[in-house]
Amino acid sequence: MAGSGKTMNRRQFLRFISGSAAALMLSGVSLKAEEKKSQRPNILWVSCEDTSPDLGCYGDKYAVTPNIDKLAAAGVRYTNAYAHAGVCAPARSGIITGMYPTTIGTHHMRCQGVPPAHVKCFTEYLRAAGYYCTNNSKTDYQFAPPTTAWDESSRDAHWKNRAPGQPFFAVFNFTTSHESKIRDKSKGMRKRLLSLKPHERHDPVRAVLPPYYPDNSTVRRDWAQYYDVVTLMDKEVGKALAELEKAGLADDTIVWFWGDHGRGLPRGKRWIYDSGIHVPLIIRVPEKWRKLAAPSNPGALKPKTVNEDLVAFIDFAPTMLSLAGVKIPSHIQGRAFLGSQKAEPREYIFAARDRMDEAYDLIRAVRDKRYKYIRNYMPHLTRGQDINYMNQMPTMKEMRSLNAAGKLEGPQKQYFEPTKPLEELYDTLTDPHEVKNLAKDQKYKDVLERMRKVHTEWVVETSDIGLIPEPEFDEMKRPGGVYQKTAKPWFLISSPGCSGSGAEYVTINCATAGASIAYRIEEKGSKQTGFKLYTKHVLLKPGQLLRAKACRIGFKDSEEAKFKLGDSVAVSPVPAIVPHWRTRLDRTDLLVRLRKIKRLDGLGARAIADYIKALNDKSASVRYWAVVGLHNNYKKTRDIEQTREALRKMLADPSPVVRIASAHALCDLGRQKQSLPVLIDALKYKNNKAGLHAVIALKKIGEKARPALPQIKDCLKDSDGYVKRVTQSILKNLGST
Repeated sequence: MAGSGKTMNRRQFLRFISGSAAALMLSGVSLKAEEKKSQRPNILWVSCEDTSPDLGCYGDKYAVTPNIDKLAAAGVRYTNAYAHAGVCAPARSGIITGMYPTTIGTHHMRCQGVPPAHVKCFTEYLRAAGYYCTNNSKTDYQFAPPTTAWDESSRDAHWKNRAPGQPFFAVFNFTTSHESKIRDKSKGMRKRLLSLKPHERHDPVRAVLPPYYPDNSTVRRDWAQYYDVVTLMDKEVGKALAELEKAGLADDTIVWFWGDHGRGLPRGKRWIYDSGIHVPLIIRVPEKWRKLAAPSNPGALKPKTVNEDLVAFIDFAPTMLSLAGVKIPSHIQGRAFLGSQKAEPREYIFAARDRMDEAYDLIRAVRDKRYKYIRNYMPHLTRGQDINYMNQMPTMKEMRSLNAAGKLEGPQKQYFEPTKPLEELYDTLTDPHEVKNLAKDQKYKDVLERMRKVHTEWVVETSDIGLIPEPEFDEMKRPGGVYQKTAKPWFLISSPGCSGSGAEYVTINCATAGASIAYRIEEKGSKQTGFKLYTKHVLLKPGQLLRAKACRIGFKDSEEAKFKLGDSVAVSPVPAIVPHWRTRLDRTDLLVRLRKIKRLDGLGARAIADYIKALNDKSASVRYWAVVGLHNNYKKTRDIEQTREALRKMLADPSPVVRIASAHALCDLGRQKQSLPVLIDALKYKNNKAGLHAVIALKKIGEKARPALPQIKDCLKDSDGYVKRVTQSILKNLGST
């Protein structure tokens, strides 16, 4: 019936929507909050990029950050705030949704996720409650930001554009401290750095370097410029706060300063050591809002307060809703640490590292206030993998050069060790740089077992999907690589408006589960406004035009629908519904089987028989890890021919990622004649992640890839960006650029 195009009366409409996803009614919005618009605080987020707590207010004597220090003196400085990922996009994905990327499928860097239908940007709940929400201007959520997420999202977005008296939630993100600015030698950057006064510039000689860096002029210059750009960023923070003060809004606005992950230098950004996930967080709550923000203890928010509670990025979303008086939806995994819905303080924070640009890895971490536990699910990989963007940093170039010359010492060599330990454990109190692994120290056995158990429980409770190889997961979330499209909205007159005016209340509906609807009303001769978030029926007058479009995270937006009073009402055709990947996954025991096979890590030859048995598993994801296990343990078996024969059979596996992994293993086992053609054939997938797996394998087999040079060169044409980066690296290594 939904696709029939026939008009419906009200009774038919009610019967229809009783079993469909019709108008978006955000159930998380508190009516109490809706009734108290004038009694809610404004909230200003000032965020920066690639910055650890390397600020004066955190006790860093090398730093020059007077504006941020002043903010800290007027508010609360959090000493234990952590990102759940060491890089921007997965981190921001969790911030905007309040969900772990490893749960909703947004964990790989620069992927395009399709979260479950109930997952929304938390700003939708704020908008529905009456907040004016603006973002200036970075999104980077691992999905296209839905139209309904923001009233404004652009370089011109500003809280000034709200309606009189309307509370606002505004984000200003400063990119000045980004990794790229540390190595920026352009004329424009030189001019900005020269604008710093002498006492604001950082002398490389005075830099205090971490023990995992070589101590030379190149590294010191990068370290000093990192601090210089942080000082430039501090000036931008000062301007944003001065603007708020000048507008007379400082006493009505909760200010929230944070960095999106750790410093943009080697072993910082992209990693889940503290250097990559420990971030600054400073919150200033004006006196008038302290009772609202901390009902049981307003004094905890007084100036110059230091808070040592563990805070995670996924806690930001529920805390915003708690401060705004909006009920926190039950699916959100974070916990509020301010407001009426404040939860108990955390015992642990969690973090994940998955694909970083063109380099795959799989690492998980759990941290309490003192200890950090790390589980390496790909221990066969070195930490020092090639990532083109990261390799442009002079410090990284210097570290690679010194490593090749055998001139690194002590902790400096750790980054380039050929493999990683299966487990890492650090006492961050005595070893803040995390260079002394205690996992095999019997004195810490109880700590290790406790942290390992907490990690395992978290993986299960959050339904971590990281063990599903990305090519397999991509096919799960978008079969055939096809984006689903949100259904076109349709309209129904729900009730008459004001008596005698001819106006009518109109309901806007969409048949796509989880869809949000944006609308606006246009009138001839009037100025057009932006799209509003639809939450309840709208009053439409004769002559007015109602425009609406629907969106859902991970889907393509619908076509725009238009309606005037007097138009016939027809239900738009419903696009074919593909069951969501999470629904399909949760009906299986795949994650259980994947966790089971990864328990074989570290067993060496004792695991060979189980790996060979797992080659017959019904899931390609399990077969993939069985191949990887055989590949990394073949030197430990007495019957290497058995391993070769088992892998040879997998060259015909239905799954490209299994075939590629098997061919890679066989090349290392001296069987490139039969396996290299499989890798060459896999280059046809150059525009998806199977192609990335193929070129990574070709790069790792080194000289054995030389017979494939013509096909590798051809792969440069119209290839995906990451595939192209690895392909260029192969050609350079083989002297054929």
